[in-house]
Amino acid sequence: MKAAVFIDKDGTLIYDVPYNVDPDLIVLQDNCIEGLKMLCDSGYKLIVVSNQSGVACGYFSEEDLFAVEEKLRSLLKPFGIDLAGFYFCPHYARGIIHEYAVDCYCRKPMPGMLLHAAEVHHIDLANSWMIGDILNDVEAGNRAGCKTILIDNGNETERLPGKFRVPSMTCHTINEAADCILNHQYA
Repeated sequence: MKAAVFIDKDGTLIYDVPYNVDPDLIVLQDNCIEGLKMLCDSGYKLIVVSNQSGVACGYFSEEDLFAVEEKLRSLLKPFGIDLAGFYFCPHYARGIIHEYAVDCYCRKPMPGMLLHAAEVHHIDLANSWMIGDILNDVEAGNRAGCKTILIDNGNETERLPGKFRVPSMTCHTINEAADCILNHQYA
């Protein structure tokens, strides 16, 4: 079984443009390429996990997200960085599209996307990581049995406490997180 680094998309891997599915507006965060490359070269599978409530709210379709995935892959490929997977949750209980307006087990902070990806990719969750910019990402990773990193870039505004909402560590960039993971500088 392999280890993975699960990465939140909006606000963590790319700059957050709310409800964006326009590939031309997708830009990688600064200070992520070197870290992602180091993680890949060290054998970690990189897997994006993203809540996409815009589907349930009727802003865009699930099919629109395939262009987003393609754009991410094209931005990373020149650096030798390969995504092992791209998973999204289209559900949102307060959505307006009936089939998506449900509570589910895949929407972070629940761990469903990570558990599904782990099954598909034969991932050892205990040796894997979840990196995200809000505590819902941290909670999903902790619930799945991963170690977790909060990218403290100002995006977390709720700071709601809870048993699963404490990250293993806090960093400012993906590069910093990768360095800590690879040099075993974590709790």
